[in-house]
Formats: sequence, structure tokens, C-alpha cells
Amino acid sequence: MNPSRRTFLSTAGAALASAALPSRAAEGRGTLSRKLSPTAFTPLLLGEIVPAGWLERQLRIQADGMSGHLDEVWPDVGPNSGWLGGSGESWERGPYFVDGLLPLAWLLKDGPLKTKAMRFINWTLDHQAANGMIGPSSNDDWWPRMVMVKVLAKYYDATNDPRVIPVLTRYFHHQLSALPDRPLRDWGKYRWQDQVLIVEWLYERTGDPALLDLASLLQQQGYDWVAGFAEFKFQTPTTRAFLDTKDIGGNKPEGMQTHGVNNGQALKTAPVRYRLNGSGTERNNYHHQIEMLDRYHGLPNGMFSCDEHLAGLDPSHGSELCTVVETLFSMEVALATFGDATIADRIEKIAYNALPGTFTDNMWAHQYDQQPNQIQVGLNSKPWTTNGPESNIYGLEPNFGCCTANFHQGWPKLTESLWMRTQDQGLVAALYAPCKVETKVGGTLIHITEETEYPFRETVRFVVSPQRAISFPMQFRIPGWAQGATLTINGVNWEKGLLPGTFARVERIWRPGDTVELRLPVKPTVSRWFNGSIALSRGPLVFSLNPGESWVKLRERGEASDWQVFPKSAWNYALQVDERSASNLEVIETPLGPNPFSAEGCGIRLRVTGRRLNRWRSEDGVAGPVPSGLQSSTEPAETLELMPYGAAKLRITAFPQLKI
Repeated sequence: MNPSRRTFLSTAGAALASAALPSRAAEGRGTLSRKLSPTAFTPLLLGEIVPAGWLERQLRIQADGMSGHLDEVWPDVGPNSGWLGGSGESWERGPYFVDGLLPLAWLLKDGPLKTKAMRFINWTLDHQAANGMIGPSSNDDWWPRMVMVKVLAKYYDATNDPRVIPVLTRYFHHQLSALPDRPLRDWGKYRWQDQVLIVEWLYERTGDPALLDLASLLQQQGYDWVAGFAEFKFQTPTTRAFLDTKDIGGNKPEGMQTHGVNNGQALKTAPVRYRLNGSGTERNNYHHQIEMLDRYHGLPNGMFSCDEHLAGLDPSHGSELCTVVETLFSMEVALATFGDATIADRIEKIAYNALPGTFTDNMWAHQYDQQPNQIQVGLNSKPWTTNGPESNIYGLEPNFGCCTANFHQGWPKLTESLWMRTQDQGLVAALYAPCKVETKVGGTLIHITEETEYPFRETVRFVVSPQRAISFPMQFRIPGWAQGATLTINGVNWEKGLLPGTFARVERIWRPGDTVELRLPVKPTVSRWFNGSIALSRGPLVFSLNPGESWVKLRERGEASDWQVFPKSAWNYALQVDERSASNLEVIETPLGPNPFSAEGCGIRLRVTGRRLNRWRSEDGVAGPVPSGLQSSTEPAETLELMPYGAAKLRITAFPQLKI
């Protein structure tokens, strides 16, 4: 670096650190002009969306489970954490933990959880090195700091704490000066887009031109995911031999490029690039990434396989929990950036199936890998591409502890993405779940109550209560599967723009007590998967056969014990249903329980006819590949009840099809 550049960075950093901080505008954003390309939507600030109904209960289960108590039972995020000034774990686990704990605490307005989160935040803000570096001095890896800057940005949005902007400014200036001699490596090289997201966030608030230089440098040093997917070469399950078993957890390029979590995080590459270059091709780049992952590794629960690396189409392969939550967050960023309703549809499919499908009902234990066809949870050497025998047990830290630290962000960040702001000074209902919104439009306070049992039911009701009568647009997502959707305002039909896969725009004068009712007709449908297998869905919910569960404790740790689970009855059924007959399946609705993602509380089941298929067998506790083609069976026909995927901890989701 030349001396004049170094001098500029030093003086600019000092000036910004001592300057008065920009206050949040009435709409929650700074007033500086931007050179970044505008996003379609802007997320509301943390605290402007309050969970309600089943969603609030789900977050409370999380808080009462491992998320709220992990620091008490797991030393890696306990009081000796390096991110609290101790000599303990000083890499990614502290930042991962608080990345989910912070929004969880603020969404629930939970004082004790806020106190736990603030320990990490205060230590980071109050112990910045003289050169601008943040975090424990025992390592200088850029990667864990990429997580912590996300935390600090979210914390600032919630509190406007005046320490945050100067700390981030000094850190990013330090990084800009250091990167030429100490470039991105290892995980940071493949996850650079996570930091560019926050560099862009800070640029919107300060207008500091050095931040755009940093974003450009991070992109130059990072792996080019868009180019990698343009000629996508990882079209088959990853093998240990391909990665070189001597260095499975290391940094061989093929291992990093096929790593599931890296691919999940890579889905925000096109969105952050779009903000920098304004090119319409970035939207296509994002959708091409999804298309490649679906074509070669897609699973019925909305995820792609990765156990630990990309694992093909067989539904007996799994997806890592870290990948689930990171994929959700990347898609939430993409939804805000591009405003595509199809992205929201995919978010709901993952969030309402794969996310709850990897936890015990009380969220005290989780899996590292979950499988759509999961007939046993135990110490199996198969079917994992590169993981170990504890990959699908429920426990404290099965296989590896990254998911233990990182899963906490899934439900809270989904909640934060339910509503967003539009560029025409309006609001958009982007994802559906029970909640309350309190924000401002044009300086006027707006209260919205969203009453629904969606995705278990088809009606969403909104009560709009502005402080005074005010004209502004609202958009309501019509999912791609919602043929015949209807929308009424105060009982009067609204017939404009109710097209599946779009947002219906309603612009009117809103008055206190206005009521919008959105009905999204749902019927069972069939989709096709590995070997022509069939999966049943109803709206965003995927349905599975649960063969019954026998839970056996593997390790005693109190609430955080490890568990194996074994089936109680047969699982190897072929179904007598196809695309034409699926809509006629019997749907059984019962009241939702306290936890709708449990077998007892799910409130909805499908009845379907099936027959045992004796030649479809297990091997070492793993369901064999789904038999290909139409199947015949001489076993008696049985009426089977399928439950939502997330409620079934053992499950068959992709079935062979019987000849009809």
C-alpha cells in the first residue's frame, strides 16, 4: 500500500470515529445519498415485528431450550469464551451463538436473554485493538469476524448504540489496509459475501467511499461463486476419495466448493453483487444457482443435500443444520434485494419443513444432518458422504459443534423477514406467520395485526390501524401454488393482481380498523424426485409417514442429552396416488397444539392409500434407494396418515408410486 493511501485511511478512520453519528430517520434508515443499487424491499428494524400465536410459542420454546441456556451447558460459549475475554474457544462459536441469540432476545423482549447477548456485544465493542481489529487476539482469522459484524449491525438497528458505527468503521479501515498483505483464506475466502452485506449496510449510513473499495477487494480475493455455478461441475455425490481423506475438514478447493454451508451462504453472492454493479444479470445468477442445486442435489424438503458436502438426489442423504439456517438467511437477503415472490415460496418451504424437522420438540437437542427418508437415528456409518457416525443423532453437539452454535438464527431471522418496506413508501407482507407490526409510513405510526394459523390453515387476516387515515401501498404475496386466491378489504372483494407467484399491490387510504382477509386455497399436490419417487405437499407443508418413534438415550447430559430413535412399525410403503388424484386426498384438520411442529400438535394430516413394498429394505439403519418406476405389491392396501415433515422425527417423505 502506498503511503498516501495509508494516510488517507488513518485520517478518515479517525474523523469518522469522532464525528457525530447519523441518527435513524423516521423510516429507520439514514438520509445519506447512496451509490448502491436499491433493493426491491428493505427489512424492517429489529423490534418492529413482534411474533404472535404459534410463532411466538415456537420462539419461546427455543428460548426455553438450548438457545436460552447453551452458555450454561456448553463451555465453548460459556464465561471463558474468547469472545468474552477468556482463554476458551476464540473462533466462530461465540459469534455464531450471539448471531441468533440477539434477535431472539429482542423479538421476545426477554431481559435475561438480552443480558446474555450483551456480554458478547459489550466485550467486542469495548475491546477494539488500537489498529482497529476486533475479537480475541489469539487468532486473526477474518472469518469469525464476518459473523460478528453481522451481529453488531443488527444490534445497531435495534438500539442505535453510538459505539457501533465507529467500531465498524475502524475495523473495516483496518481490514482494507491489511488485506493486501494478509488476504482472505480458508472459510473467509468462500464466505466473503456475508461481510460485503455489512460493508454495504455501513456505507448506507456513512457514505464512506473507502467502504466501496473494501467491498471490491473482498470480492476480488473471494471465490467467484457466480463463475463456479456458470459451469457447475459438482453434479454427483461427493466422495471422500474426491476430497482426499487426509484433509476432509481442510481447505482443498473442491472441498470448500462442495461444502454445504458454503453453498448456502453463496446464495447471497448475486444479491450483494447487484448492489455494487446494478446489473440485472445478477437476478438470473441467483436463480441459476438454485436451479443447479435443485437439479443435482435437490430434496423434497426444499433443501439441497450436503452431508457434509453436496450429496446428490437420494432422499436418504441429508442436509446439515448450519446449511439450513444459512440458506434461509441468504434467501431472505435475496428476497429483499430482488423482490421475487418465488424466493419467498422457497423460504417458507424450508422454514416450515427442514428447519423444525431437525430439532426435538423442546429444542434442547438437534441433528447435524437430517434426511427426508430417515428411518433410524443412530450411530450409522451410512449414508454420509463425508460425515461421521453421529451425524443424525439428536443431541448437544452431534458430529461437530458448529450447528450447536449456529442454529439459533433460523426462527428469529425468519420472523424479522415477515414484513418489509417497499421503494414506493409502502409495506409488503412477504412471508406469512402470526405477528404484529409497529412501524412508521410517511411519519405516521402504523399498527398491523396479522392473525393466522398459516401454514397449517389457508386464511390470513390483517387488521390495519394507522394512527390517522393515510394513503400508502401495501403488497400481499400470492404464493405460486395458490390458484384461486381471494382478497377482501372490509368484506369487499379486491380482484386486481391476484396472480400466483406475484405480489398483489393495494393502494388506498387506510383507516383505523381496516381489515384485509387473504385466502390461499391449498390442495394436496404431488411432486417428483429421485428415481421418479413422489412427495406430497399442501401449500408450503411437505408431508411424511412417521413409522413411530422409540427414543433411547445415548448419553446423559440432563436436558441436553444425546438420543437415538428407532422405528416402531413398517416404513417401506408405496403410495397409490398421482398428480391427478392427489387433490382428492382426505385432509384431517384438528386444533393446533402448543407446538404445531410436533406429532401431537400439528393440527393437520393427509390420508392416502399405500401397500408394503417388501423389496424396499434398509441397510445398516438407512432406507435403501427408492425403487424406480411404477411398483406392484401383493400386500394388503392400508390407509396411511401422513403428518407435516417437521413433526415427524422419523419419516419417509419420498415414496415409490403404486400402479393405479
